[in-house]
Amino acid sequence: MCIGFIFYFQDKSTKNRYFCINFKAIIMFAEFAFPIFEQSIKTYHIIDDVYQPVVNPFEKGTIEYLLFAKNWVDTVQWHYEDIVRDPNIDPVAALDLKRKIDASNQVRTDMVEYIDSYFLDKYKDVQVKPNAKINTESPAWAIDRLSILALKIYHMNEEATRAEATAEHRAKCQEKLNVLLDQKNDMFTSISQLIEDIEAGDKYMKVYKQMKMYNDEELNPVLYQNKK
Repeated sequence: MCIGFIFYFQDKSTKNRYFCINFKAIIMFAEFAFPIFEQSIKTYHIIDDVYQPVVNPFEKGTIEYLLFAKNWVDTVQWHYEDIVRDPNIDPVAALDLKRKIDASNQVRTDMVEYIDSYFLDKYKDVQVKPNAKINTESPAWAIDRLSILALKIYHMNEEATRAEATAEHRAKCQEKLNVLLDQKNDMFTSISQLIEDIEAGDKYMKVYKQMKMYNDEELNPVLYQNKK
């Protein structure tokens, strides 16, 4: 039986290919996800505007849809961070961007938890070995780092090939790009190993719901004091 993933859990008995990832795709999940991240980044840069609507080409309810949406949030936030560092930015606009970044971080965290829910459900019946170890991060947080790495690679490649830049600048950026590409290969290997270990019961998942205290009116002192 193939278990699908959507923002909420899909009927586990479905045979619809859109809700399925086969065994090989699970084992090679990083290699499966990375081209989707690249597609998201390239799609964003067609217009290259943080206020453009997202155009997700995948069917809603699929893991592909979620991965594309996850990277789109990361891509928009990447450019928010660029804009807010403009030394000539209007203070009011900077404050607005700061709040957008906070909101984006919350969405990013939620999406990571959705992806972890997929893995938790996928491997819920695995017999965990008595000597099984826990990893420092869940599969989805590793995928989150891979999404950010895809953005670093895209933008470093831009700098390494920018025609108006000096030859020295391009050479330095190419060196950095080579390191990022090496890191990508290492992450492919390590993520696959982590998922294989979870599947074999050699490691187990334990997911902690991330608590963004600064967004919570009950936990941020500035917010709850203003409610009085």
